Amino acid sequence: MIRLERVSKAFRRNGIRRRLLADVSFTLPDVRGLALIGRNGAGKSTLLRVIAGTLRPDTGRVISDEQISWPMGFAGGFHPALTGAQNTRFVARLYGRDPAALTDFVARFAEIGRAFRLPVETYSSGMKARLAFAVSIGLDFDCYLVDEIIGVGDAAFRDKCRAAFRERLGNARLIMVSHNPQALAQFCEAGLVIENGRLSYHDRLKDALAAHAANLAQPVPA
Repeated sequence: MIRLERVSKAFRRNGIRRRLLADVSFTLPDVRGLALIGRNGAGKSTLLRVIAGTLRPDTGRVISDEQISWPMGFAGGFHPALTGAQNTRFVARLYGRDPAALTDFVARFAEIGRAFRLPVETYSSGMKARLAFAVSIGLDFDCYLVDEIIGVGDAAFRDKCRAAFRERLGNARLIMVSHNPQALAQFCEAGLVIENGRLSYHDRLKDALAAHAANLAQPVPA
């Protein structure tokens, strides 16, 4: 169970305050794959980070009895001065996993070669994303949060990511952000649309996409 209780989050940019989550109370449905859909800047990534606990809401709280991943592709939790291997071992200890086993898995899966033993601050954005994905998929979570990470790397690496997801989804679920309807259709059966700080749930993905398309036909909320 993942529940938002009166969650609000706003940011101030160029002197203008914009509220992305507006006093939201909502229990996320227990479906295998949930698409999180919204226009650019609607707050999709913000909501994922709030659910993960990597971003605190301004008001309200998130209640869960599940082990939730951080948003895949989000490398902000890595210490830039530590190597990929050192960061991986730290995460393993943090989650009570075997550091050696996770390090071996990530070294093979990420496919970044000798860079795995170099400081993360020397990585390209693509290498950081590969590392973040490999660490995430190397840990068992009840719910995986996915933010466009399936698009990382070449075709072979993307195929490997999809295969890893399908294997994990045998025992877990995911909440996925993507602007690609085909990518969402591969993994998601239902959709959650975010618009003007509010959430609307649709138990069929095609209905969620239709609702999103209707939103896009309207002016951008002030």
